[in-house]
Amino acid sequence: MSTEAVFLSTEEEQEIVNAIGLAEKETSGEIRVHIEKSTSIAPFDRAMEVFHVLKMDETELKNGVLFYLATDSRSFVICGDKGINDLVPDDFWESTKEIIIADFKKGDFKLGLINGIIKAGEQLKQFFPWQENDTNELSNEISKG
Repeated sequence: MSTEAVFLSTEEEQEIVNAIGLAEKETSGEIRVHIEKSTSIAPFDRAMEVFHVLKMDETELKNGVLFYLATDSRSFVICGDKGINDLVPDDFWESTKEIIIADFKKGDFKLGLINGIIKAGEQLKQFFPWQENDTNELSNEISKG
């Protein structure tokens, strides 16, 4: 990915990465966050492009979740792979997004992402519990474009 977006401090980013690690200790699901300044295409379409570039569609159980943000465009998308979408309740992504947006409206982007990550981890645990042989298939680091 290209130009790095400045949106969160290094410390805030690390707290988000830590939240991903904690959420993934309870599930075999894989969670990623991608932040960029803007998108020239529909945010969902861009999120799906990023999902593919990050190889999130290559997890063994098809259980990756991407939190995509385009900061200048004020766009936010959560998308999951087929394995998740086939199992979670119909309102799962929307209810998770509402939790995040509540914090975003207060200007607390770090807390919004952490709350969303924790909620996603709790839901993933129900359908994709952590197994003893589980490996972390994807980086927990925030990607930027």
